[in-house]
Amino acid sequence: MPHATPEDPAVPSVNGEKLFVNDGLLRPDQVGFLKESTPDTPIEELRRRYDEDGYVFLKGLIPREDVLKAREEYFTMLAPSGVLKPGSNAVEGIFDSAKDSLDYPGIGAGTIGGNRKPGAAAAEKFIELALEAHYADWYKEIFCKHPALKDMVARISGWGDENTLGVKRSLLRNNTPGNKAIGVHYDQIFLRHGEPTSFTAWVPMGDISLTGGGLIYLENGHTLGREYEADFARKALESGLSEEEAKSAFNQNMLSTGLLADGPKEYSDTFNRRWLVTTYEAGDVVLHTPFTIHASTINYDPENIIRVGTDLRFVDKSKPWDTSRKIIGGDKFDVYGMRWDLNLMMWCDLINLRQVHEKIYPGCFRYHINPN
Repeated sequence: MPHATPEDPAVPSVNGEKLFVNDGLLRPDQVGFLKESTPDTPIEELRRRYDEDGYVFLKGLIPREDVLKAREEYFTMLAPSGVLKPGSNAVEGIFDSAKDSLDYPGIGAGTIGGNRKPGAAAAEKFIELALEAHYADWYKEIFCKHPALKDMVARISGWGDENTLGVKRSLLRNNTPGNKAIGVHYDQIFLRHGEPTSFTAWVPMGDISLTGGGLIYLENGHTLGREYEADFARKALESGLSEEEAKSAFNQNMLSTGLLADGPKEYSDTFNRRWLVTTYEAGDVVLHTPFTIHASTINYDPENIIRVGTDLRFVDKSKPWDTSRKIIGGDKFDVYGMRWDLNLMMWCDLINLRQVHEKIYPGCFRYHINPN
């Protein structure tokens, strides 16, 4: 059964649609729309929007056929798990509603049942195939290195083609209908041991309806993300940690929760900021800063379409950057005996990480998805 069951309130969130997050239905006053841009917009204007809003939502940056080809490859790989509706085409990515969605947990959905795995025994094949897809040539050698992506980042950033580098660590994430959504977070944890100038490209791999579990962005969330970083750094140093220890402490704190908060609804009320939403089409890309705060809605697509998207990161290789992440490609990671982390998107051993963070932020573990 799904982690959350929608209620039937009288007032939809926006455009007649009910948008659910982990802690309930978003109210109309909590919802706005992402600003659309096109790839042919003057680069100075795109740069201004990126700096001012913390993101640029680019319509049709990648040829649609290239995205759908990758989507077809992905679901062809996952088909042996039984996740797809019988008789449907792989590119459609339609979930088999006769199955229990908890047996097909979206990557980043957390563990269930106290078994330290992201699902019951039936999920094993699904998880293995979803992770294996990261190392398929169609993904890591073709899609992740799509020239349209690198070219746009090179131009908006001003780094130029020579210095624009795609980082190794990426996440090809699926979100099956009804399962837990991604909570509130920002991405600086990925590259904290370098300059905070990286670009994230979130690429929806297929069309995503308004209720289909797409990413949502906190209005002016990049300013709040920077405030979090500055506040934590100050408190860490005041507690006696060195600068390097402070960086590690923050990373481990985010590892332990993976989130700023589990519930976007409460988060919106706390900071009096709206969540910006949209429908996505294959070929769209959102470029956002490492401090831009985002989350996702629960996937309640009316056609049971599985949402797929990938997070790709780019750095200026002429300046210091977190070389522990290296470049796109690389060694496989283990699956079993580890706990899935919502933000690092890898299997991480989280033993004995609490003490230093409780020293800096008493009670900072309030928002654990799964405390086991």
